[in-house]
Amino acid sequence: NPYVLVKVFASLPQVERGVSKIIGGDPKGNNFLYTNGKCVILRNIDNPALADIYTEHAHQVVVAKYAPSGFYIASGDVSGKLRIWDTTQKEHLLKYEYQPFAGKIKDIAWTEDSKRIAVVGEGREKFGAVFLWDSGSSVGEITGHNKVINSVDIKQSRPYRLATGSDDNCAAFFEGPPFKFKFTIGDHSRFVNCVRFSPDGNRFATASADGQIYIYDGKTGEKVCALGGSKAHDGGIYAISWSPDSTHLLSASGDKTSKIWDVNVNSVVSTFPMGSTVLDQQLGCLWQKDHLLSVSLSGYINYLDRNNPSKPLRVIKGHSKSIQCLTVHKNGGKSYIYSGTGLFLNPALHYWDSETGENDSFAGKGHTNQVSRMTVDESGQLISCSMDDTVRYTSLTLRDYSGQGVVKLDVQPKCVAVGPGGYAVVVCIGQIVLLKDQRKCFSIDNPGYEPEAVAVHPGGDTVAVGGADGNVRLYSILGTTLKDEGKLLEAKGPVTDVAYSHDGAFLAVCDASKVVTVFSVADGYSENNVFYGHHAKIVCLAWSPDNEHFASGGMDMMVYVWTLSDPETRVKIQDAHRLHHVSSLAWLDEHTLVTTSHDASVKEWTITY
Repeated sequence: NPYVLVKVFASLPQVERGVSKIIGGDPKGNNFLYTNGKCVILRNIDNPALADIYTEHAHQVVVAKYAPSGFYIASGDVSGKLRIWDTTQKEHLLKYEYQPFAGKIKDIAWTEDSKRIAVVGEGREKFGAVFLWDSGSSVGEITGHNKVINSVDIKQSRPYRLATGSDDNCAAFFEGPPFKFKFTIGDHSRFVNCVRFSPDGNRFATASADGQIYIYDGKTGEKVCALGGSKAHDGGIYAISWSPDSTHLLSASGDKTSKIWDVNVNSVVSTFPMGSTVLDQQLGCLWQKDHLLSVSLSGYINYLDRNNPSKPLRVIKGHSKSIQCLTVHKNGGKSYIYSGTGLFLNPALHYWDSETGENDSFAGKGHTNQVSRMTVDESGQLISCSMDDTVRYTSLTLRDYSGQGVVKLDVQPKCVAVGPGGYAVVVCIGQIVLLKDQRKCFSIDNPGYEPEAVAVHPGGDTVAVGGADGNVRLYSILGTTLKDEGKLLEAKGPVTDVAYSHDGAFLAVCDASKVVTVFSVADGYSENNVFYGHHAKIVCLAWSPDNEHFASGGMDMMVYVWTLSDPETRVKIQDAHRLHHVSSLAWLDEHTLVTTSHDASVKEWTITY
């Protein structure tokens, strides 16, 4: 195989303020799973850099749960589609698909024999269903609530019991199969966010926005106690998870703490303070083997330390929004991948160790809007341009925004390129700006076309600007000015990206008409070759360090690696980021390509020719 996917640096869970986030556990104990956008992300709990992404849902996925057998996963989306798929093969073949009701699926539970599934959520005429996994035939009715059902669980031993929790402030208790409504539990005064049976089936717990956790008998549904006497937390409780031995319970709350409870003696064993900002609210949790995980509103996944509750053992960071751009840079012998993203919940810039996937965000106050392009200059500064109308220079040794160069622009920048000697060129909406040593020194205000992309020749004297009119124009850098050379290179459609090979011999241009055109610099920029293959608009280009190959990525979710001398010899990576278009590419070395996409993941590929 000419290409091999070596690493997947996965996105974080997609979270929403005031909404529980379900983290699914693996019965075999190896993985955990969660959702982001249309993706279900499976990660190794001991080494979260090992990840797998399931991308077959057509709509945003809300929840995914392993079958107790470990062989299948059921995942439910906002349209009410439930997909049951294989976990044992890389292809994750679809076994069954159902539509239990029309509306958002919020939780899923399996019986211990992996034969029946309960699904609850926001249906139009009903809020839940329970049926056989292989035929879809009903095995009972989920009634007794008059509002959205947030949570469901099934006792993992016979006689079966089922419990639900709803926005009507009630829990409900069912016996079965076939499952029949027995009674409503009205102890809570606010939304019931989570209901969970203990693994041994002797107890079940309910957690609510009222800050209370109640414990009930698993077989009869009789109330046993309220954890903590009055309130369990000072804020709403979004999630609970039992210890494998059924003696303790982990809870996650909007009061920015998680707690471990000893259920038998009704006392708090540990309180984990997770921080002081809104983003430190805890929305989800999972107790699996010796691992205790808690999910913050920031999307970060915290591994809690029972021996030192004040500091997590590790925090998994990353992107939870689509990634717009990336670049790579070697720093102290290590290769790092820098990625820039859409918005708000997490900082715009991130760096990843390309070996381990360990990553963090840049410190300090950074861009306040989407980062559209970034690159690294010869002095090791990361230069990024953003829809907040700034270009920022950030030291890659400090990885801190504060007190560093910020250039304010008149209009929104789209693309930035750097050359030697402290030069950078920014194309903005209707404007081209020349920067030298972190200052604006020249601008072309009405170029007469809409500039879209820019590249600076490695020699530092020529700038290529691609336009929406399907042409590339060449400019010379003369001191502190740009001079139009009056030369037009024709692409096959509106230009989307331009890139010079590292040796400066070739200029590659990609366009919205699905074509890459390569021009030979030494021959007066004559057309060298044309590369066809993409099925949709191409959006990004990157040259391999070998100057013989380059990669392109497009809206067709494809990545092609092209050989300069022969357009027919190409490596085609189909569905590089399935169902999401490729937004950016970069090479770590001659055989390692990094790609990213609106699925918020970063992937590393080994390419062989």
